[in-house]
Amino acid sequence: MRKIVLDTSVVVSGLRTRLGAGNAVLQLVAQRRLVALATPPLFLEYEDVLKRPEHRLAHGLAPEAIDEFLAELAALIEPVEVHFQWRPQSRDPNDEMVLEAAINGRADALVTYNVADFAGAAERFRISVLRPADLLKKVRLR
Repeated sequence: MRKIVLDTSVVVSGLRTRLGAGNAVLQLVAQRRLVALATPPLFLEYEDVLKRPEHRLAHGLAPEAIDEFLAELAALIEPVEVHFQWRPQSRDPNDEMVLEAAINGRADALVTYNVADFAGAAERFRISVLRPADLLKKVRLR
């Protein structure tokens, strides 16, 4: 089983449409074919972003439905403790907590739509950075 860290963009896109690769990745996590890793700050970011008005308008979920989704996701996530902060590693300070979850959780891959933001830093720590569609290809080839 592969351990992955989901960038917030993947979680958001997974709820916006059932047809996209982000949703397919979330389904693999729900089926326990992938293990999602997250730190508490990263999980809180998922919640914050999903509840923003512009995203609620896009995914159409009521606050209660978002809370249900987050509870289900929390039950599936393997929590990661941050023992070392490796900052700064990324051009975007908001990406640091995603990278730290991947490093401290010994993730096989960091899954994001923003590959360029993570590529250099993740390479230094030997973590694959994959778009959701690329991850799906790797999982299906097994």
